[in-house]
Amino acid sequence: MNIQTLFLSVILAAAAQAAPVTGWLAWRGPEQNGVSRETGLPEQIDGQSYLWRAAFPGQSTPVVADGRVYIMGYLGEEADLQEGLTCFDAETGQKLWERRYNDFISDTIYLRYATSSPAVDPETGNVYMQGTQGLLGGFDRDGKPLWMHSLMEQFGRLTFPNSRTASPLIDQDLVITRGITANWGGNGAAGDRFYAFDKKNGELVWSSSPGDRPRDNSFSHPYLTWYQGKRVFITATGDGSIVCVNARTGDALWRVPLAKAGINATVLVHNNDKVIAIYGTPYEPGQMVALKIPEVTLTNAAAGPIVIERSQVELWANELSTSTSSPILVGDRIYVVNEKGNLCSIDAATGKILWKHQIGIEQRNSCLVFADGKLFVPILDDPKTKTDGGESGSSGGFYVFRPTDEKPVELSHTSLEGRCFGTPVPYNGKVYMQTTRYLYAFGKKGNNPGLAKAVPAEKWPAAGEITQLQIVPSEVLLNPSQKATFHIRALDANGLLAKDNIEPREVKWESYIPPTARVKSNMKGAFNEAGELIAAPEKTYSAGAFQATLGAAHGYIRGRVLPGLPIKQDFESFTLSETTTNTIEAPTAFAYPPLPWIGARFKFEVRDSGGTKALVKTIDNKFFQRGTVFMGTPDLKNYTIQADVFSEGNRRKMSEVGVINQRYLIALKGNDQKLDVSSNLERLRVSVDFKWTPNTWYTLKSRVDVKPDGTGVVRAKVWKRDEAEPAAWTIEVPHKTAHQTGCPGLYGFSPQDMRIAIDNVMVTPNE
Repeated sequence: MNIQTLFLSVILAAAAQAAPVTGWLAWRGPEQNGVSRETGLPEQIDGQSYLWRAAFPGQSTPVVADGRVYIMGYLGEEADLQEGLTCFDAETGQKLWERRYNDFISDTIYLRYATSSPAVDPETGNVYMQGTQGLLGGFDRDGKPLWMHSLMEQFGRLTFPNSRTASPLIDQDLVITRGITANWGGNGAAGDRFYAFDKKNGELVWSSSPGDRPRDNSFSHPYLTWYQGKRVFITATGDGSIVCVNARTGDALWRVPLAKAGINATVLVHNNDKVIAIYGTPYEPGQMVALKIPEVTLTNAAAGPIVIERSQVELWANELSTSTSSPILVGDRIYVVNEKGNLCSIDAATGKILWKHQIGIEQRNSCLVFADGKLFVPILDDPKTKTDGGESGSSGGFYVFRPTDEKPVELSHTSLEGRCFGTPVPYNGKVYMQTTRYLYAFGKKGNNPGLAKAVPAEKWPAAGEITQLQIVPSEVLLNPSQKATFHIRALDANGLLAKDNIEPREVKWESYIPPTARVKSNMKGAFNEAGELIAAPEKTYSAGAFQATLGAAHGYIRGRVLPGLPIKQDFESFTLSETTTNTIEAPTAFAYPPLPWIGARFKFEVRDSGGTKALVKTIDNKFFQRGTVFMGTPDLKNYTIQADVFSEGNRRKMSEVGVINQRYLIALKGNDQKLDVSSNLERLRVSVDFKWTPNTWYTLKSRVDVKPDGTGVVRAKVWKRDEAEPAAWTIEVPHKTAHQTGCPGLYGFSPQDMRIAIDNVMVTPNE
């Protein structure tokens, strides 16, 4: 190759790399409202006449980018079921690559997997996913992993039987996601939180807690817009509110409490002056409501959002409700399938219901889309073919309508194999739809001349004067003597980037204890002259925050130091200086659990337990009757965990207590009188009878061994603490698709007000 040819190749490669990625890149489409400007789409959809279909079940919505379809789904049976992201050729359905992962320690029941949708970055073509179990990751267009977080083990993400999982949202350099988390420190209480990660390296940029105590998890997708010069998103939350959050900083600006339960449907923004939300449950009908976007000014970001009463901003309301299906906006018309299976048309200006048209018995997650003058409408079960087929059986219905203000004109109706939970995607003359059995592609081969032009990128305003610093990562986890480096940005008052790549050595660093902190603690470490944070060499737990100062601007990071293996904790060093104030017990001395542990706050306390200090399950708050604590890192593997455990009770009532070893839960079941090994209870669960008595200490020990071929064995044994350890394992459970790594942890479940206690915790490498 001569130099001219080489130079030309480099130029062409650079141009191709810089070209924006086109397609239907996110769940709600290019206009964030379920609308496509494409023409030439099919009017007739026939479930038996498809362009192609692939056996990849799920409840997801596909995204399309440069001739490729990306979608979440699941394959496998029982203990070997795996969920993940798969890439198909958009024209042929050929599988190009897949990345699938085990479920673990989740509450998912039935086959409620793949309820989220992937998102494609328009700049790089990289694709991002969040799994039901909380694995959040990024991949390049060819499936090469870029980074991965276990939100459960690193941030305390909780799971729920409904398994509603947020779809990632991309905004310039950020990947934003959400979930109910019980983290550490100030984020220890359960909250519906948002997290923003750097899309290239996965470092945490900010976290946000905009709502009140959550009543349910929510997968309402945020809507990106502008508010008072700030880049913001507006979304519904698990506490039943509508919130506005600064997308660049995580600062919560305002909140409107709306419902008594979590809201799952995605909001609409109409004419840039009103937010339209719909809520309800299958058992408690809700409403569709229009709220005037309030003009308020947040003067203290640390104080949280300004709470606005609904009556102050309500424009209209009607009786339509859904629990999880979202509306779309076409000009001044809202279309939605309500909870009872009615396709509805609503005037966005007045809230007047123009018409209802019954198409099914009920609707769940599925949403409709509008393109080429037509509504493409899935329904959970086709009423003409409904059978008792469970989550994955039965047949879903699929309609095409041409809407008018008088009525919808039905163009076609068909049945699809499997129920419809996902949303159809129209792109390049085709309509893609996933059911609980297949991913379908309908339409014609080849490119569609009616393909809409890409929505032009927004022009952002110029930044103003520097008022604050943003430190990335905003949270670090270190081992003793480990070092962390930071990327420092200066932002203006609106959170826009005023200056990038500030030299860390220019910044003054000092330990910082938030004035509201209940545990006054410092992270054991210091910054060197190069602006690098180095953890202290002592192999002890510590956690705290640091403040960075440059002129009058400040920024903050949080950090934890974990000692690594071996882990040993007997709780004797804790000073019981706090006193309980709840109404169900006499004042009792306690200490907060180790600050760096994930998920321990409010669910456990260090107390005196029969003359020894131990980690004791709280029972005063029914929301916290079950607690899972993580005390390491997700990359640990092939270790043994041991702890002394205890349950209050009598012969009729006991609680559950256990340990977590490499994403397996090993628990003593009090009322069942069993030793139980599980991961997800419906995927992998093996028990043996084990008679144990209340108010007696036992030692529980578990070991996981994984072989090079990916198989593994979980072993556990139990004995009375004052007796000799038995030679034989009480239970041994093989697993074909074994968890390869996982964070050690502790578990307690006290549904009948019987406390459990855990003491003398040890985690050691397998010998």
